Amino acid sequence: MPHEKNAAPRAATRRHFLAGAVVATAAGAATAQSFEFKPQQRYPDPSVQVLDPQFAKYRIYSSSVEQIATGMRWAEGPVWFGDGRYLLVSDIPNNRIMRWDEATGAWGVFRQPSNFSNGLARDRQGRLLTCEHLTRRITRTEYDGSITVLADGYNGKRFNSPNDIICSKDGAVWFTDPPFGIAGHWEGEKAAPELPHGVYRIDPAGAKVSQVLGDLAGANGLCFSPDEKVLYIVEGRHQPHRVVWAYDVGPGGRLSGKRLHIDAGGPGALDGIKCDEFGNLWCGWGSNGAVGANPADLDGVMVFNPEGKAIGHIRLPERCANLCFGGAKNNRLFMASSHSIYALYVEARGAV
Repeated sequence: MPHEKNAAPRAATRRHFLAGAVVATAAGAATAQSFEFKPQQRYPDPSVQVLDPQFAKYRIYSSSVEQIATGMRWAEGPVWFGDGRYLLVSDIPNNRIMRWDEATGAWGVFRQPSNFSNGLARDRQGRLLTCEHLTRRITRTEYDGSITVLADGYNGKRFNSPNDIICSKDGAVWFTDPPFGIAGHWEGEKAAPELPHGVYRIDPAGAKVSQVLGDLAGANGLCFSPDEKVLYIVEGRHQPHRVVWAYDVGPGGRLSGKRLHIDAGGPGALDGIKCDEFGNLWCGWGSNGAVGANPADLDGVMVFNPEGKAIGHIRLPERCANLCFGGAKNNRLFMASSHSIYALYVEARGAV
């Protein structure tokens, strides 16, 4: 495992994250497909559904859903490294981070053990940020592959199991901390929560950790609007289903103006979310396990416009936990879905 430094984040000049810091090797890296996937042969792909006419402008009619990798137990937290042309994704129960290479199609282990990592992101210098369930902390991978612990608790108590993570333009790191990773032995180690379900912010200097919210039941996915004036957060244990709240972001990360933005409704369930350049939310979607719910009707990605109206549904053969934009033009949607990674080109780029 990489050497760890429990120091405050050190200053660093902006440069490329070295792809060789922790490199997946071809030997033993290939993973057998868990089931046969055949992409749609007909354009437009019928699995990309237009629920409202405004979604048509984001759909590329000669692009179809592709399965680019499979063989995981529960895929989460994808993040794109454009400078290396590769995607990283957490395979939580297998205690590893996987790597898919765009240039070669190679698929293998990037880091194992990963401390049951979940959410992944990049800071403003391009370094990997990781939510770790097992150690209940936030870490940063330095250019030389060593690990710096950014935060592992608040007010003398340990975090629950950091879940999803983002970095704002000012360099502050935001993350959610529900107890999902300590609820059992599947995604970490079973333990008693020490803190309420929270949302936290590490200031740009890395010197202060603040709890910005402590009143959400199972805070999950989060993302900013393109101008970063609004923060969207999924509440994962809202009864009887999941919702997305919107908050106005003020100086120093102060949140105000809480309002309901999306209600999953019925048997649908939200997970990870990402915003595009136009302010639409692309949401990991699937069944909430309700009796009578048909996952085949729900699994995939649901797209909502800036007003919170569902406008598109990308149907997948597996439930999608999280997603990210990437590719050369930042218009390729990567969808971490249970056992597999799916990709689709769209006429929208991720908000940066």
